[in-house]
Amino acid sequence: MTGAEFNDLIRSLSRKLYGYAYRIMRDRSDAEDVVQDVFIRLWQMGEKLDEYRSIEALAATMTRNCCIDMMRKKRPGEQGDASLLPDQAVDEPSPHELMERGEKTSALQRILMLLPVNYRDMIRMREIEGYSYCEISEQTGQNINTIRVTVSRARKMIRDQYNSQRDE
Repeated sequence: MTGAEFNDLIRSLSRKLYGYAYRIMRDRSDAEDVVQDVFIRLWQMGEKLDEYRSIEALAATMTRNCCIDMMRKKRPGEQGDASLLPDQAVDEPSPHELMERGEKTSALQRILMLLPVNYRDMIRMREIEGYSYCEISEQTGQNINTIRVTVSRARKMIRDQYNSQRDE
C-alpha cells in the first residue's frame, strides 16, 4: 500500500473508527488516542494489509481491542487511581427499576416461604448467607452431594413458581 492509498484509507475510516472508539471509551481524548494507535499499527503492517479482504473490518476489530487494552490499563484496582476511568458515573437505578426490584424481592420472599423447610434452609444458607457446600455440610451434618441436590431442586422450584407467577 502506498502512502497516498494509506492517506485515503485514513480519510475514509477516521470518523467511523473515532465514533466506534468514543462509544466504547466515552472520552474524546482516549478515543483519539485509540484511533491514532490503530492507524500506526495499520501502517506498520505494510504489505500485509493487502492480504486482508476488508481493511475496514480489520481496523474496527483493532479499534475494539485497543479500547479494551486501554481500559484494562486504566482499571483503578491495578494502578491505584480511581480517577483514571473516563466519565465514570455511578449507575443509579431509576424509580421504575427500584419498583421492579421491590416487586421481584417480595415475590421471591413469598415463594421462599412456600418451600419445604429443608429446601428453604439450604437456599438461605447457600444463596443468601453465602455459605459453601462444605460449610453447610458442617452445620447440618448432611452429605455434600445431598446438599447440592437439595439446593438444585429448591432453585428449580423457585424458578418454576416465579415464572408461573410472572406469566399470570
